[in-house]
Amino acid sequence: MNTEQFHAGYVAVMGRPNVGKSTLINALLGQKVAAVSPRPQTTRRKQLGILTTEHMQIIFIDTPGMHQPHHKLGESMNREASSALEHCDLALFIVDGSENPTAEDRTLAGLIAGLPRRMKVWMVLNKADRVSAEAQIAQGQAYQALLPDAPSVWVSALHGDSLDQLLHILESNLPPGEAFYPEDQITDLYEREIAADLIREACLNILRDEVPHGIAVRVDDYQERDGGGAYIAATVFVEKESHKPIVIGERGAMLKRIGSAARQQIEAMSGRKIFLELRIKLRKNWRDDEKVISNMYH
Repeated sequence: MNTEQFHAGYVAVMGRPNVGKSTLINALLGQKVAAVSPRPQTTRRKQLGILTTEHMQIIFIDTPGMHQPHHKLGESMNREASSALEHCDLALFIVDGSENPTAEDRTLAGLIAGLPRRMKVWMVLNKADRVSAEAQIAQGQAYQALLPDAPSVWVSALHGDSLDQLLHILESNLPPGEAFYPEDQITDLYEREIAADLIREACLNILRDEVPHGIAVRVDDYQERDGGGAYIAATVFVEKESHKPIVIGERGAMLKRIGSAARQQIEAMSGRKIFLELRIKLRKNWRDDEKVISNMYH
């Protein structure tokens, strides 16, 4: 490997909840490693997505969306997001270009602008497919005011628009050097950790609004099976007794629906047959229990 031609480095992917950070990383990697949901706070822990090409290796750090915390879990998520910036070579500030800047966008922009060391920052205006070319001009100016010195690029993570341009920008801004990870590694998470995130994603997508943020998932058993398959047993934790029948559904219908959706995603991720068994357990106020948070998300 000629290190003068090869570029490698860490890229922090920052943004408020639900601007498309995880969708963007999955699209760039060409494979799903980060949970995606239309609900806020889908990503609860920092994880790496690793893209290796002939000329570069980009280690994306997918961070929890910065937000105003209401419990210790929220505080932990904000610490994770802030710590992602400490050793990165470049930061991508992801915004939803189809909406006007929010207070959370301004808060995060202030955090990035106040970093103790100078770091290259690019603003990525996502969801270009929802904004006309004419409207992009005005929206771009509104967001540019948040970080006047940051260059910007419009993309659509969902449809893949301008992702090649973004990759060229990243390669041009990363330092020369050797790869940090083997070329076939795409994440630092183990398969069982990704499975837990995908089960939780299924819960977020299927359940009613009042339930999902009080849900956590722990994989209790992950066994290899003959023929290349796997058996997974997982516990879905809820904060309130009244949430258990909602998650289970009439005659277990809701839990079966969640299990089916999660199993399909895990099979797509792992490329093998999965037998998934779910159970429900009450753990009151777990989002304010630092021990539980540490065990589940670190």
